Amino acid sequence: MKRGRLRVLLGAAPGVGKTYAMLEAGRDLLADGGDVVVAVVETHGRAATAALVDGLEVIERRRVEHRGVVLDEMDLDAVLARAPQVALVDEFAHTNAPGSAHAKRWQDVEALLDAGITVLTTVNIQHIESLNDVVRTITGVPQRETVPDDRLRAADQIELVDLAPQSLRDRLAEGQVYPAERVDAALSHYFRLGNLTALRELALLWLADEVDSALRSYRTEHAIDAPWEARERVVVALTGGPEGETLLRRGARIAARSAGGELVAVHVTSQSGLRDGSPGALAAQAALTEQLGGSFHQVVGENVPETLVDFARAANASQLVIGISRRSRLSALLSGPGIGATVIRAAGAIDVHIVNHEQAGARRSVLPPLGGALTMRRRVIGLLLALVAGPLVTAGLRATRTEDTLVGDVLAYQLLVVVVALVGGLWPALFAAVLSGLTLDFFFIDPLHTITIGEPKHVVALLLYILNAVLVSYVVDQAARRTKAAERSAAESELLSTVAGGVLRGQDAVAALLARARESFGLTAVRLRAVDGPVLAADGDWPPDPEPACTPVDERTVLERVGPDLDASGTRLLAAVVAQLAAALEQQRLRATAEEVGPLVETDQVRSALLSAVSHDLRRPLTAATTAIGSLRQSDVTWSAEDRAELLATADESLGTLTALVTDLLDVTRLQAGVLGVTRLPTDVDEVILPALDELGLGPDDVELDLDPALPLVAADPALLRRVLVNILANAVQFSPDARPRVTTSSFGDRVEIRVVDHGPGVDADRRNELFVPFQRLGDTDNLTGLGLGLALSRGFTEGMGGTLTPEDTPGGGLTMVVALPVAEEAP
Repeated sequence: MKRGRLRVLLGAAPGVGKTYAMLEAGRDLLADGGDVVVAVVETHGRAATAALVDGLEVIERRRVEHRGVVLDEMDLDAVLARAPQVALVDEFAHTNAPGSAHAKRWQDVEALLDAGITVLTTVNIQHIESLNDVVRTITGVPQRETVPDDRLRAADQIELVDLAPQSLRDRLAEGQVYPAERVDAALSHYFRLGNLTALRELALLWLADEVDSALRSYRTEHAIDAPWEARERVVVALTGGPEGETLLRRGARIAARSAGGELVAVHVTSQSGLRDGSPGALAAQAALTEQLGGSFHQVVGENVPETLVDFARAANASQLVIGISRRSRLSALLSGPGIGATVIRAAGAIDVHIVNHEQAGARRSVLPPLGGALTMRRRVIGLLLALVAGPLVTAGLRATRTEDTLVGDVLAYQLLVVVVALVGGLWPALFAAVLSGLTLDFFFIDPLHTITIGEPKHVVALLLYILNAVLVSYVVDQAARRTKAAERSAAESELLSTVAGGVLRGQDAVAALLARARESFGLTAVRLRAVDGPVLAADGDWPPDPEPACTPVDERTVLERVGPDLDASGTRLLAAVVAQLAAALEQQRLRATAEEVGPLVETDQVRSALLSAVSHDLRRPLTAATTAIGSLRQSDVTWSAEDRAELLATADESLGTLTALVTDLLDVTRLQAGVLGVTRLPTDVDEVILPALDELGLGPDDVELDLDPALPLVAADPALLRRVLVNILANAVQFSPDARPRVTTSSFGDRVEIRVVDHGPGVDADRRNELFVPFQRLGDTDNLTGLGLGLALSRGFTEGMGGTLTPEDTPGGGLTMVVALPVAEEAP
């Protein structure tokens, strides 16, 4: 049976119109004569979506009872029995109720496809398994329903249903996505403009990557090597040399010339690991690549030009940027055409840019170092082997010599040269070759017992001995080099891996780095010491009379070590350790400073707010009381009983206001030794909201409450939080006389939000900052307005508790004040 086709409608977020587009596609197929059924669709109460279901055959759902709750699930058996041409299956990532044939709906879809049924389905970007953690970072909301990437990528067709973020928010505010009671929380949580923009970008990038993957698969299946310049992709070849930054910036400029240009940097590492670029330079160039918006790759290949061109073709590159050779003219003459010329010949349709740089023509050795990679011990053993084995071979050959054994004698000495080369390398092998050649001529070649070469072929034999020694010793030297390089690379990689992750381990990073450095470099002891004397951290047993080597870490700290001296490679690795130690120390200092400054900042915020409130809120009632009492004390004025009563009432009202304000301030401040502090305790928000309502005399007829019963405790000062809520609620009641304000609570990640929603005139976005400016109020005209602590004070209190106070538009008109506070940490 022919397998059905899978068509997926992908969206960046709920509400972009995936289900609507699926139903429209189903109606179009039905109009063209197709056999289409609705296997399952979720309208979420949206009238426009539900209207599209009319006229389509709907398979009745299967009802499943789970823990006393009846759930509706797609009836897979009924759809298979109906066997339509096309089935519309909403929510590809849905988790089925327990007892279903499959745990996931995408598994149901697989069964439909295997039965030859074509499926149209929908999925959001947050449900893709590989993007789950990314979406959680963006939105703060974990997704438990996911689809494996390979199942989604196996789809025959993936279409993006796109909607601009602001348009989606407008749809949400108009009630076209969620019911009205869920709109406020949705707009301020998951559907923030920044969240939607990031999710949209994520969806576009994922789909672009899928299209790119499909293009590569098509080109591979059809053996298409020529690049297809669907978009400009610039590959920059890095050697690890100092010219790398120049090449990267040139490549970035080339890529930026066209829309959608992509920068790719690649470094080809030889299989032996020898003569590669500087790891430090490569790391810096990899970081620069990321800063320029590109990607860095490292591939292995013995033939650098061929590997480079193969990589560029595999990446569908349109341009390849390489640096001009750093070799001198002599080096180019001895070693032939360089990488650039070879790349140009092999690149085919790929444009090759050879970029000049400051290092062009710099001196660079063509030959390996003369000393070789073998240890002195092996070279001495090889020399001793030539001195001892040579006479023994000569004695044995002389004892069995005949006129017909010359060829065997030659091979025996040649074997000796090979053995010495394998043991001792080049110089012992050359010594053995010369010694064996002279011995062979002296004892076995006529005229005997002379160092005279009578025939030219004997000269050739001696040269062959020497050539064999050089070739074999070269092979041995290369093998030793590769072994050393592999061992060194493994050790360096392990150390650098530890160093790179050391700072991420928090407060133990310094101790971990010191311990790893001591072990890796074979040191007796190592310690960090401040320049002014005290030891900050140490590892190992410090000897009584040390002579430590010192390496500066920063201007205040030095690293002292006791142990063997380090070679050049060890010194380079130590520099990496020191850099990470400096970063770890700086991190510790910043953490300590933040811990010291944090309470002072909070205190200063509250104190500043208090000063603003005192200067603003106390001035008017104090002035009114002073004026009223002063008027009553005037002896030259006769006041009527009504005037006297009004002046006394004004004085009494103003003094009452002052008394209440001062009492509230003293209750919430807890002055200790002249320093105002903030005490953050695990606080139940409900236990603060209700007293705030009681203080204002507000009941169920005045304010609507929608409180989350599962709300976690917040880290807050209860008295300060009460003052904040009293002020905000008073404003909401004042400016929303025709509709009850609403108070809602909800949790979002590690934050709890208290939303006070009014349906008054609202505040223009360009004037919202004026709400929090000291000495000003919108409509501040009478004596009673000084009674509150003011929004400036409320914001100061909120920020002093580690939270935020933010104004937002109320859908349908009005202003919503959002108090966001951190969730209290659980007790250990």
